[in-house]
Amino acid sequence: MLSFIYKIITLVQIMLPSNSKKPDLDWSQVRETVKLLSLSAAQVEDLLKEGDSSVNTLTESFTTLAEHMRVINSHLLALKSCSIRDQALVSCSETSDKIQSSVVAFQFYDRMAQCLQHVTSNLIGLSRLLESPERLYNPNEWLKFQNEIRSRYTMESEKMMFDAILQGKTINEALAEKEAQRQGQEDSIELF
Repeated sequence: MLSFIYKIITLVQIMLPSNSKKPDLDWSQVRETVKLLSLSAAQVEDLLKEGDSSVNTLTESFTTLAEHMRVINSHLLALKSCSIRDQALVSCSETSDKIQSSVVAFQFYDRMAQCLQHVTSNLIGLSRLLESPERLYNPNEWLKFQNEIRSRYTMESEKMMFDAILQGKTINEALAEKEAQRQGQEDSIELF
């Protein structure tokens, strides 16, 4: 009977993959790395979903506010000129400017979300590459994966950072180059 129980325990242990809490001869730092990369991708993806919902609500609110300000402004313009009307028109104009500034600020969120989606895709792709021994030790597979990453980028700043890191520059050097480029193009708009 005891022999039978040991056989079952051994069978269960064989079926369960080794992990860092209970390492055995099957333990693999690659598998542990894949788990952590997958966790990071899941966390980013979850935050993006939550953020999208909030930003969509804010966008709808600002769109409604802008429309209400336009209606109020047109009603005020229809009134006879007086100091109260003129003050209200100034307030409408200032409020409309603030709404416009807020809408522009949301464009940052769109850009950030796009970058984070790229990070998620890269983490998932890296996990898949690491999981496959045939691909893991094949330089052509790494080159193919790197080319896939770069091809997804739509913003020059992403491509520049990618190139800098692959050239062997440190994270700080790549960030400094990006900042220098940004300051050099302070007046231009980066389309994405």
